[in-house]
Amino acid sequence: MAAAETRHVVVLYGERSDLPGLAAIDADLAGTLRAATTDDIQVYRESMDLSRFAGGNYPALLRDFLRNKYADKRIDVAVAVMGPALNFLLNYGEVVFPGAQIVFGGIDRRELDERPVPPHVHGVLVKRRFADTLDIALSVHPGTRRVVVVAGTSGLDTRIVEQARQEFRGYEDRLAFTYLTELTLPELLKELSRLPAGSLVLFSAYFQDGAGAPFVPHEVVSRVSAAASVPTYGALDLYLGRGIVGGSLFSMSEHGSAVAKTILDVLAGKPPVEPFSEPQASKLLFDWRQMQRWGIAPWQLPAGSKILHREFSLWESYRWQIELVTAAVLFQAALIVWLLYEHRRRHVAETMVRNTRSELAYLNRRAGAGELSASIAHEVNQPLAAIVNWAAAARRWLSAQPPDMAAAREALAEIDASGRRAGDIIHNLRALFRRDAPAKAAVDINAIVRTVLGLTTHELGKHGVEVTTRLADDLPAVNGVGIQLQQVVLNLVLNAIDAMASAGAPRQLRIVSETAEPGKVRLSIADSGAGIRPSDLDQIFEPMFTTKPRGMGMGLSISRSIIDSHDGRIRATNGPSRGATFHIELPAVVAARPPDLLRYGTPPRVEAS
Repeated sequence: MAAAETRHVVVLYGERSDLPGLAAIDADLAGTLRAATTDDIQVYRESMDLSRFAGGNYPALLRDFLRNKYADKRIDVAVAVMGPALNFLLNYGEVVFPGAQIVFGGIDRRELDERPVPPHVHGVLVKRRFADTLDIALSVHPGTRRVVVVAGTSGLDTRIVEQARQEFRGYEDRLAFTYLTELTLPELLKELSRLPAGSLVLFSAYFQDGAGAPFVPHEVVSRVSAAASVPTYGALDLYLGRGIVGGSLFSMSEHGSAVAKTILDVLAGKPPVEPFSEPQASKLLFDWRQMQRWGIAPWQLPAGSKILHREFSLWESYRWQIELVTAAVLFQAALIVWLLYEHRRRHVAETMVRNTRSELAYLNRRAGAGELSASIAHEVNQPLAAIVNWAAAARRWLSAQPPDMAAAREALAEIDASGRRAGDIIHNLRALFRRDAPAKAAVDINAIVRTVLGLTTHELGKHGVEVTTRLADDLPAVNGVGIQLQQVVLNLVLNAIDAMASAGAPRQLRIVSETAEPGKVRLSIADSGAGIRPSDLDQIFEPMFTTKPRGMGMGLSISRSIIDSHDGRIRATNGPSRGATFHIELPAVVAARPPDLLRYGTPPRVEAS
């Protein structure tokens, strides 16, 4: 397959191609050609540079130069950018580039009306309008009374400003127009700095000043805007960012793309039906920095306007992020308030539960004390009767002649011991009637067991219960409220007595204290009763559940709440043959058992195993 033929395109610019406007056209023209086809298209660029080289026999010299330069190349398309370049190709194109098709751009319709266009010429017209920008400026500055038009003296400058004059004739009945076209650049800048309020500057083109000095329009517009005492507007997008406020701006880059598409059509052998096109290439563009300088708000601009170089505020740059963070903060704040409210409600509820539990525990202790009234009375009568007997004996020994002082001292010692025993019983009884103390302290579980056995001596004896204990000597203390733990053990002992009341002999109560694992103390209370029905094991600690005919079902429930408040655990199991065992586990706080913290009564006879 033969390789594709290389096509040759020459682009002739009326001015030098490095000027910003022409550079924009050139960049988009070349970029569109590369992107739209894979064919090998060689593009050559030539500049007439008429602002610096014109007059005399310059066109003829340029003609001869280009003819010699491209003599060995077949040029397919010659492109004219700007009116002088088209004039040159119309006059010398067949000599310089024989057989080449002509495509033009950068030319206004009014310029084209002056020239006959042969069939092999196709192009894209510039649709530059100054009136559209003036209308926008007047809407933004409604107090405008004078419009100052700035332009240079080159041929292109003159043609462009003449177009502006024609468009502005319809405004002359309400606005004063001043055309500053013959001044040198320093004179122009001085004049612009003295413009009164109510004036506007409209920049056209400035390739040459009144003294004939050449300039680049894009550099001049920056100096004009900086010197002017009023806002400056324009009609070309390349002036934006160089000092003009903005307006309806013609896009040079889009114009270059349109010219490139026409070149491709011509190279493909299907030129446009119409000899030239006039696409709409203007956009509503504005410079935020100039808007800030002259106090122009975005809402004053027409709909569809695009603002460039805008410096957004923190709110404008991150509005949705700020809204999202604010919503999250407000949600979190509401959640925190709700959690605090719920925490407060829970705290109040927990306080009420603790108070209620404490009150129930207190009532439970009073009920237990009532059940032990006969046992307590019996226990108190014993030391009191002993005191009476030993006091009578002491009187006899003191009345003897001579008094038996040794026997009397022995009697007084027995009286003291019996009195202390009675005091211990009353002290422990009073403890049952005290309300709970909130403070916790180190508690000896073995001492608790001895105290409870002392309080229940009569009940145990009345029901024929044999008590066996195995209390570890090195048992660590636990952190708790002594009277509450005593209440738990008392409840379990009384329940054990009740469970064995209807059981046949033997009636045995076994209490074991031991270290279950490092940091744990275990107390087990086992009876030889009928045991607990398996279906009741999971609910015996529930409130109001009882198997006693006259029970309220609160004793074990209160016991579990007390153990829970001590970070412990209580559970029940049945023995292998008969009876039930209650297991209590509590966290230890010290390695060794502390001294007894309570005074305890004399326990009943126990058999150590």
